[in-house]
Amino acid sequence: MQSRWLIIIGGILAAAAGALAFITMPQEKPEALVYDPPRALAPFKIESTATGGTLDNEALKGQWTLLFTGYTYCPDICPTTLSSLKTILPQLQAHADVPVKVWMISVDPQRDSLERLTEYTGYFGKHFVGVRAEHPQLFPFVRDLGLMYSVPEEGETNYLVNHSAAIILVNPNGRRLAIFNATHEPGAIPTVDMEQLVRDFAILAG
Repeated sequence: MQSRWLIIIGGILAAAAGALAFITMPQEKPEALVYDPPRALAPFKIESTATGGTLDNEALKGQWTLLFTGYTYCPDICPTTLSSLKTILPQLQAHADVPVKVWMISVDPQRDSLERLTEYTGYFGKHFVGVRAEHPQLFPFVRDLGLMYSVPEEGETNYLVNHSAAIILVNPNGRRLAIFNATHEPGAIPTVDMEQLVRDFAILAG
């Protein structure tokens, strides 16, 4: 009988020690820059391929949204980023209980009509949305996200647009939660580490 009680007590102590170890174990932290608390976005109105009309802040609620700047004439960063996001989107969705969407914010309103954006983002799937606005509305929206872009000289028709390569994560409450910065290597296209994005998203969405 005494040995039986010793076994029971030993099991209880082992379970307690295991629980304590779990509680005191360092929790994994994301490598992305996380805003704590998440930051509200300034009010905005922007055209969207999702509706063919105008969206505002409410459109970001009830879903996880990855936002980045780009344009349809972009030769490298934009198609690379979109293709990579398309590849990892199923992994992101597996960690979320609401839809995960991608918004490409066009920084070339002169050439990117809503029709052109619809065709462009359509190549990547239904969860990819193109949004646009003219510069007076676009610039404050992009700046509020912590991103930037260059404006071409008036009258230019054949030009490239310099823009941020980072990706912003907005939570289902429509608040900016994190920014995934791009890695800049000499001679390489600036890109976000998609494997790290998946790992960080699993932590943040969990």
